[in-house]
Amino acid sequence: MLRFLTAGESHGRCMVAILEGMPAGLKLDLKEMNMELKRRQLGYGRGDRMKIEGDNVEILSGVRNGLTLGSPIGLYVKNNDFRIDELIALTNPRPGHADLVGCLKYGHQDIRNVLERASARETVCRVAVGSVCKLFLKEFDISVSSDVVMIGGETDKERMKKKIDAARKHLDTVGGSFTVTAKGLPPGIGSYAAADRRLNALLAGAVMSIPAIKAVEVGLGVAYAHALGSRVHDAIYYTKDKGYFRRTNHAGGIEGGMTNGEPVVLRCTMKPIATIGKPLESVDIVTKKAVKAAVERYDTCAVEAAAVVAESAVAIVLAQAFLEKFGGDSITETRRNYKGYTRSL
Repeated sequence: MLRFLTAGESHGRCMVAILEGMPAGLKLDLKEMNMELKRRQLGYGRGDRMKIEGDNVEILSGVRNGLTLGSPIGLYVKNNDFRIDELIALTNPRPGHADLVGCLKYGHQDIRNVLERASARETVCRVAVGSVCKLFLKEFDISVSSDVVMIGGETDKERMKKKIDAARKHLDTVGGSFTVTAKGLPPGIGSYAAADRRLNALLAGAVMSIPAIKAVEVGLGVAYAHALGSRVHDAIYYTKDKGYFRRTNHAGGIEGGMTNGEPVVLRCTMKPIATIGKPLESVDIVTKKAVKAAVERYDTCAVEAAAVVAESAVAIVLAQAFLEKFGGDSITETRRNYKGYTRSL
């Protein structure tokens, strides 16, 4: 079973992750892994934190001479902005963040105890883990990519930038949507047999766990509600050389909770960042008096970065489901199982 755990606070010493269950013999390319972390820092509308942190992942364990050992993989990313104990206490929670509810849940009187972990800084760990999973999937010619399709209601790239510029000028933020596409998956990844193994549910849950993601659609998504079944279900064809295939992909590559051999396509929606330069009304959690919400360092827009994080979230889930299907304590064993299955299709 492939699983991972992350730890670390936004302004703490570091961000760390442990990935367990990756088969032995996978070659890890540190340069390629760090490129994924760099992609997470890019995008029009990012804030000053990206100028401070030059994210690079270090492999602490589970790898020898560039190859995975089959034991847990320890991943470490240093925080250059490490001053968590020097930061002042905050008592004016920000609407849209975890601040207030987190304090109520854990009994904190300082919202910094919540925001430091609830911060999107945690996603650097998921990208680090996702970079390993991407390398694993690459061994089987499976790729995961993303594309920003809308920001603030605009679909043209230049208009998107103008929307971000306008939001920045008014000390505001803007959200948008992006697609994540996985290609090369064979049919049968996931399961219809149990609700918690349906791939669409697992993918949606993983992407929705990314801060500020508010909706995930598979294939046509909400557009299904406006169409007849005869117009939206993907007809099935067969030829000896291609096997079973579809000429459309309205289902987004998933039927009955399983991949059907077509590309898996998710459309994801991100809300505007909840920290804004002109803070909304709030209530001090100590005095209970009306105040303006706290203003921390923030991005005007992080849709492109969220898309990169979503790629990693998808890659992790796909690697988990792939290994559940094909197993193997080594890449050689997994590949043998995979080839046996695909030959039978």
